[in-house]
Amino acid sequence: MEASYWKMIMKYGHVGFRKEISIARHVVMPKEYTLLDVMAFAQQMPGVKAKGILSVRQITVEEYLIGHRNEAENFYLQKMKTFRQKTS
Repeated sequence: MEASYWKMIMKYGHVGFRKEISIARHVVMPKEYTLLDVMAFAQQMPGVKAKGILSVRQITVEEYLIGHRNEAENFYLQKMKTFRQKTS
């Protein structure tokens, strides 16, 4: 499968108006996905606020690998994944 790589900056958090955290997420999508397809996917991700997409851009595989590693070290994302596992 050929792929495209994307970096998205999104607002997370459900603790009230203007109380959010902006986090970069890095995703792999099918090669034929457009910017609009990626934005539709991003809006459905758990924890993303309504109108929470700040930016989306296509990146290289090298940028994706670096960003994906950084996500693994992000405290907020670690806590969110732990919470989702406990409630499922």
